[in-house]
Amino acid sequence: MGFMEHKNNVELKESDRPSRKKFLYPVSVPLNNYLKYHGREVTLPVAHRDLLNFTWTIPIKDKQGNPTHWEKAIYDTRDWEYLREGLVRIYAVLKTEGDLTFIDQLDVARIDYCTFGNSMPFRIRIVNKFNANYDHYYIKITDASRIYGLELEHILSPNRITFFTHGSTLVEEHIPGIPGDVFIKQELGKPETNKTRLAKEFVKFNERCFVRLLGDMRSYNFVVEVTPDIEDYQYRIRAIDFDQQVYEGRKNMYLPQFFKENNPLVQMTLQQLNKESIDQYQAEERSAMAFRVAASRFRLMDLFNIMSRDIISTPEKTDNLRQELNAYFNTNAFDRCRSMGQILKVHLKLMLKDNLLLIQEKTRRLKNK
Repeated sequence: MGFMEHKNNVELKESDRPSRKKFLYPVSVPLNNYLKYHGREVTLPVAHRDLLNFTWTIPIKDKQGNPTHWEKAIYDTRDWEYLREGLVRIYAVLKTEGDLTFIDQLDVARIDYCTFGNSMPFRIRIVNKFNANYDHYYIKITDASRIYGLELEHILSPNRITFFTHGSTLVEEHIPGIPGDVFIKQELGKPETNKTRLAKEFVKFNERCFVRLLGDMRSYNFVVEVTPDIEDYQYRIRAIDFDQQVYEGRKNMYLPQFFKENNPLVQMTLQQLNKESIDQYQAEERSAMAFRVAASRFRLMDLFNIMSRDIISTPEKTDNLRQELNAYFNTNAFDRCRSMGQILKVHLKLMLKDNLLLIQEKTRRLKNK
């Protein structure tokens, strides 16, 4: 997918918008068994439904005094004491495999509730009582699409990610970074921002999302990590919302370059990179993803076998995406796909075919030496 197509899209005044309210899909028995096998399904002391028993909420504002989508949840004393102990234990499960040695040092500073997300997320702030350092994690309602998205992020992206499920409760670690919309507004124009390196990372992020069909990567659904490097900075863009994993029916929904919220990053990329550089960085990302596929092929095979039989989108969206991808690749390879999982499996093969063949050939030569 070339960045020049973004210009054509703007000239045609096309508008790609994700579904306003996505349906939450239940976790099937095969997916639940997969989660158990890989240590993702654990017993948790607090469920999402327990957090809904708040008495009232207080709106939370950012450091500039602007309203956010988050509200501080207030509980009565008995509920609060029960939640505090359980939430600290969940943090220990996330961070130390359930080792409770250090929980006396930890406390729950705040429970925030988001009125915006369809998974009804709670943000838990855990604080160290001795040095006031704090960390966050999230508790949400389980959704099969989101779980597939999290698992594919762990396998196919350069980032490892920790999450657990327990029945209808999903626990996710906090992904640190500057929210994309904040970065665009506050950091993009600063002279110390290395726009060439940032443009390179945006191209790779764009390619990564398209290869694994992760949708709705508008600027507030990803963060930018900034790492000081020799004489400069390196950047990584990380997705933080995974419920649009192969859900939408429009191909462009899986390309961050087509969302108007990301236009400043797209324009910066077109200014900083030529077509050859963009092609190079796309090839680099596909090569890296192919190595991850090869290294995790058995786990991916298990996941795709389950995903192919699962329902994680509507028949209308599935049919439309099948047609659009057939047209894009000039093929009929998607004709036999009857589910979004099957579409993703074929799409991944088509996108990484050449890279996987090179890896197989290299492996074959090494074995014959």
